Amino acid sequence: MFDLKDLYQEVIIDHSKRPRHFGKLAGQNREAEGYNPLCGDRLTVELIVEDGIVKDAAFEGAGCAISTASASLMTDMVRGKTEAEAQALFRQFQDLVTRNDPPTEDDLLELEKLAALAGVRAFPSRVKCATLAWHTLSAALDRRNAPVKTE
Repeated sequence: MFDLKDLYQEVIIDHSKRPRHFGKLAGQNREAEGYNPLCGDRLTVELIVEDGIVKDAAFEGAGCAISTASASLMTDMVRGKTEAEAQALFRQFQDLVTRNDPPTEDDLLELEKLAALAGVRAFPSRVKCATLAWHTLSAALDRRNAPVKTE
């Protein structure tokens, strides 16, 4: 029998072991650094934003499996989005992993593969791991220079 939890685990493992868009981004024009002191995750998000569109996104750094998978999934999802759409996706993801009530089927379908990280909301310390890349993305979009910390 098909188990959605197994699929979600596979997505997280795949993206943590083989992260997409990992490394320096040539020609980047937005950048932010993020740090999770609780887990030790550190990453840099780099973007190419042209005419309000996220043309490309990449990240580099070191972190736990949840942090790496989230950053990998994030870079996949924001490419081609407007800055406003990328910020809205961040808010949707933040809501998914922090709210008390379970996500609806529509929420999960809308967030596509990001839904794989919905289970971290049961582990508050892991929420910081899952959202680090997203907070860092938001800082890069807003051109904030101070490093992001998930404290």
